[in-house]
Amino acid sequence: MPSGSFTSADSKRQRALPVPRAIADMKTFTPDSSIVSDVIPSVNFGERANNRQPDMIVLHYTGMPDVEGAIAQLCTAGTEVSAHYIVLEDGRIVQCVPESKRAWHAGVSGWAGEQDINSCSIGIEIVNRGHDWGYPDYPLRQIAAVIALCRGIMLRRNVPSHRVLGHSDVAPARKKDPGEKFPWHSLANSGVGHWVQPAPIVRGDTLQLGAINDNVTSMQTAFARYGYNIPTSGKFDGPTMEVVTAFQRHFRQARVDGIADQSTMATLHALLQSLPPEGTATEVAER
Repeated sequence: MPSGSFTSADSKRQRALPVPRAIADMKTFTPDSSIVSDVIPSVNFGERANNRQPDMIVLHYTGMPDVEGAIAQLCTAGTEVSAHYIVLEDGRIVQCVPESKRAWHAGVSGWAGEQDINSCSIGIEIVNRGHDWGYPDYPLRQIAAVIALCRGIMLRRNVPSHRVLGHSDVAPARKKDPGEKFPWHSLANSGVGHWVQPAPIVRGDTLQLGAINDNVTSMQTAFARYGYNIPTSGKFDGPTMEVVTAFQRHFRQARVDGIADQSTMATLHALLQSLPPEGTATEVAER
């Protein structure tokens, strides 16, 4: 498919996508998904380590003021970043890296004992300015496209629902995306991602920064069982707070404060209980 071509019936009314000049003459490739509207190849990719087959999807937001800058960032040599797909606000889907290749989207990250997340995942960038640029809501048409894209990847790659994650889940110390406005519940209603109804926020005991006790150890163990990269030190330190915050951005979005209250812990335990038997990080590591 030529770069910049469209399959949508109303493509004449859509703005042409910007192709960075440095890659305008790059050889294109056949998209992996039939719902891809454009192929804009990125130069930033490599081979998956040990021929690892992807069984995870990581969702990001672009976090840039405009789509032109985002595409340039993800496709141009020297930026050292890329993604397999970009989902535009109008629902168009751009593929930049073949699924068989290792895109550079997750950076320093970890999940369920794995540290090379780029080798085991498909990266999807969702066009949204992000927290630094006003953080607008995600349009319904864009979310519908994300759902359709993820469903196809899950079928092709046998990705289990609990391994559809946010960038903040795999890199809680560095990232906030796709953030607390991202409608994970809508994805789950369509079979994409793991979700339970968040427990209501009530008054009660909490664990927060500075606490040192066995309850903190138990909490850290529970987060690690779900997949978060967290040490079980028994001390509620900065990295622990970052994990709690990342969890809330994904699973308990009504209040994101890094405090492990009863709602946060009840939601975590409900998620653990609803995982398939092979879904916890401990069981993944033992396989």
